[in-house]
Order: sequence, then structure tokens, then C-alpha cells
Amino acid sequence: MSSYTDPPEALLKYRPWRLRSRAETRTVTVAEARAHGARLVVRLTNVEDRDAAARLAGALIEVERAALPALGARQFYRADLIGLEVYNTEGRVLGTVAYFVDGPAGAVMVVQERCGEGAHGGALREHWVLADPTHLVEVELNAGRVRVDWPAEFD
Repeated sequence: MSSYTDPPEALLKYRPWRLRSRAETRTVTVAEARAHGARLVVRLTNVEDRDAAARLAGALIEVERAALPALGARQFYRADLIGLEVYNTEGRVLGTVAYFVDGPAGAVMVVQERCGEGAHGGALREHWVLADPTHLVEVELNAGRVRVDWPAEFD
């Protein structure tokens, strides 16, 4: 399994885990776990064979928000930014935060914007914004928006 915590093995200290797949959501108990390179090897209680483990492949691991560490000033969990409106320092709306990509230069916030006719028509345009303090000027969680220092033409 892959972990999005930093460092990746930090995921192992959170309990319990909730596994969410298309078919079901269930709470599981970690019996054993260890880091193995960039991945984690985990044995779950009541998952006794490879077939049972294979059925869990691709499930998303969730933990209770209360178990996560408190954040400092200008720190945010990525999940809190998904769906927020993004506008630049010139006031132009670039779209909404769709997801994040980890690249060699750091995290990138992918902002998607519908272009063209109608709410469901038109092309989908993406802005890939470096998610660092230089480019993330202000995050207003209560207002549901993020201000970035990123030109609208820069793709």
C-alpha cells in the first residue's frame, strides 16, 4: 500500500483505520505493520489469506480527523481544499481544486475550470499550481476559496 502521510510510515500510528471501497466501508484493526521501501506492509486482523487481502486492494484508508495532528499557521489538510474556488491575485476565477499531485518540485494543486457553453458543456481546462507558500497567497476555508499568485494564462 502507498501512504500520503509525511513520512509515509506515519500512517501506521493512526488507529483505527476505516477502509472505503466502491463495494463497502469497514473498520479494520492493524495486527502488524512495517515500512518496506516507499510502501507499507500491513497484516489486518481477520484477513487471513491472500484472496481476502486481494479483495481489499485499492481501498482508501481513512482515519478519524480527531486523530490527526493539529496544524500550524498557514497549514491545511489537502482534503479541506478539494472543491474550493480558486482565484488569482488579479481576481480571475481559475476554477475549483480537483486534486493534488506530488511532483519532484513539491505538491501541485490541480484546479479545474469548465470552459464553454452551459454548466455541463464545454471543455475542461486545468491549471497546475505549485502548492507552496509563494503561490498560495491566502486560504479562506469559511468563504470556500483560495487566492493564488498564478496567471490565468499559465498552464
